[in-house]
Amino acid sequence: MTIHSGHPFADPSPDPVRRLRGRVTGSVSLWTSGAGGARAGLTVSSILVAGGEPGRVLALLDPDADLTAALERTGRAVVQLLSWRHRDLAEAFAGTAPAPGGAFRTGSFEETAYGPLLTDSDTHALVTLEDHHDVGWSRLVTCAVDEVEVGDDDEPLVHRRGRFVRP
Repeated sequence: MTIHSGHPFADPSPDPVRRLRGRVTGSVSLWTSGAGGARAGLTVSSILVAGGEPGRVLALLDPDADLTAALERTGRAVVQLLSWRHRDLAEAFAGTAPAPGGAFRTGSFEETAYGPLLTDSDTHALVTLEDHHDVGWSRLVTCAVDEVEVGDDDEPLVHRRGRFVRP
């Protein structure tokens, strides 16, 4: 785990593309995959949902993340949208806050065939990996939505300029 000492979207950042990305507000999701000692998770805000039969979720993942390896190995994942109450959990899975015993100890999870499911997630999707390839410094994954549950999401967790904000 890496806890960064500097702000990733600080002004002035040496990388203007990173500064631009920081200004694109996004819902924060938690992607989980694997089981038992081989489970992995990652906080992701670079996602896009595409309608269709089946629907699809596209995401930009860190190619070196344990989650990316688990998704490519198992071909399945759980994508859960996080709420304001999950902000500490989101920081732990992002590697920006300490998580003694591991990030999965910061919440309650149940095992599914797709990976660990956050039990108090209002909205989540069970997805199957269809395609992945590198785009810039990220891995673009395209996943088919196999099942979805949509809740009220009264207080979504939103990410903008390196910080969590309330919409």
